[in-house]
Amino acid sequence: MIYFIRIFPITFLFLSLTAASLPAQESPVIANGAELTLISDQFSFTEGPATDADGNVYFTDQPNNDIWIYNTNGELIHFMDKSGRANGLYFDLDGNLLACADEKSELWSISPEKEVTVLVDNFNGKRLNGPNDLWVDPDGGIYFTDPYYQRDYWERTESEIDERVYYLTPDRKDLFIVADDLVKPNGIIGTSDGKTLYIADIGDGKTYSYSIDMHNGYLSDKTLFAEMGSDGVTLDDEGNLYLTGSGVTVFDKNGKQIEHIPVPQNWTANLTFGGVDNQTLFITASTAVYTLEMKVKGMK
Repeated sequence: MIYFIRIFPITFLFLSLTAASLPAQESPVIANGAELTLISDQFSFTEGPATDADGNVYFTDQPNNDIWIYNTNGELIHFMDKSGRANGLYFDLDGNLLACADEKSELWSISPEKEVTVLVDNFNGKRLNGPNDLWVDPDGGIYFTDPYYQRDYWERTESEIDERVYYLTPDRKDLFIVADDLVKPNGIIGTSDGKTLYIADIGDGKTYSYSIDMHNGYLSDKTLFAEMGSDGVTLDDEGNLYLTGSGVTVFDKNGKQIEHIPVPQNWTANLTFGGVDNQTLFITASTAVYTLEMKVKGMK
């Protein structure tokens, strides 16, 4: 069953950061006069926002095993329960919702009709740690991070496998390691031309860029991009990289910090661009979800 919740001020508390809270000078990325707007704080822990072709944003309430939609009409829609304790989400080239299903350490494909296909459930016969975040390249291949975070709903208490980054080929026939020298890889995203991949090592407080071999998916030229790790990451159409944790920190394509967006929650987990014009930043932070109108558009 799908539930619709129309967002009115009497239903949810809207919170706006005052002009004093946002940077005093004109921002290179935030729309002039824009305010951070609380959509809802009814959740347990929000994560994994992903935008469909129409600009609707899907996100997870991971402890409650739910996936929700914030659509372009300003409605919150309950999309799916029993979602495999989904964490990171991303849409594939055919419009299926890919999910890092943490409950059994799997990678799922969820059709628009909510039919689930398990794409990955092990590596060389060993259980994955818990796929966390993912990105789909222009050919349909999937990069995903696999850190180990102990869950209270698991029976196991230790990892069977190292914390790595994997690539699943577009034909879904081959899964191989592309990075195995990170402490705890987490947020991940690539550029729309398929040439560069960013991986946040939250365990070491660093974010790296890599060159992608577009013929086989392998990575090379590991380069320190920022002395900051991140939970979730996204890119805008000017090549700026957005990192999360204590609010949102924005770096230009050369690795220079150009903005910090404060978010009034203990932890900012993830973010993406959405909306009809792909110009609204959607932020998941602890129990809440927020939006912020931007000058820039999300990467396409």
